[in-house]
Amino acid sequence: MKPKPTISIIDYGLGNLYSITKACRKFSDSVVVTEDPEVIRSSSALILPGVGSFGAGIDGLKRRGLVKIIKEFADSGRPILGICLGAQLMMSWGYEFGEFAGLSIVSGKVIKFGKLLPGTKVPHIGWNKITVKSKKKEPIFSSLGEKSYFYFVHSYVMQPEDSKNIFATTNYGGNSFCSIIKQGNIYGCQFHPEKSGEVGLKVIKNFIRLI
Repeated sequence: MKPKPTISIIDYGLGNLYSITKACRKFSDSVVVTEDPEVIRSSSALILPGVGSFGAGIDGLKRRGLVKIIKEFADSGRPILGICLGAQLMMSWGYEFGEFAGLSIVSGKVIKFGKLLPGTKVPHIGWNKITVKSKKKEPIFSSLGEKSYFYFVHSYVMQPEDSKNIFATTNYGGNSFCSIIKQGNIYGCQFHPEKSGEVGLKVIKNFIRLI
């Protein structure tokens, strides 16, 4: 008898994991929150969440010995989803309070917002719409309309090196930024699907269905 597919939510010391764990458990009873390398290595899918700064995030992964394991997992072809800071950490470099090497799962960098309209506040907090740019159909995002609204909380943005990895964008203060990255089995959302109502839950449900 085959074991049940396991979805591992990586705990590296940043952010409240309750919301994403609760959301995932609506669709699977094989969800674990872990920092155990062996559990992560044997998982069917990974979720890398997180709220905080890029440097602190990478430091948390390094101290737990998880950098190499996450990169190996991404190379294995199994699905991995980064959320907010977790998505940013998948890039090559981050420039928040310094310069830090990321996981380099997706080539690119994490930078400050570009020029914003006068009076625009940073961090970007609240509901905003995404505009799908990719012409490819992706099962995880099959429930999205051309413009769907999600909940954001961030001060820095992802800038993939290859524009083909930009699945969707969002406009904030006159500045268009990458809000979804997609590269093979790798997915990253700048927004929080677990805090984005029904449309966000559909993204999580569709991700779990990939396994």
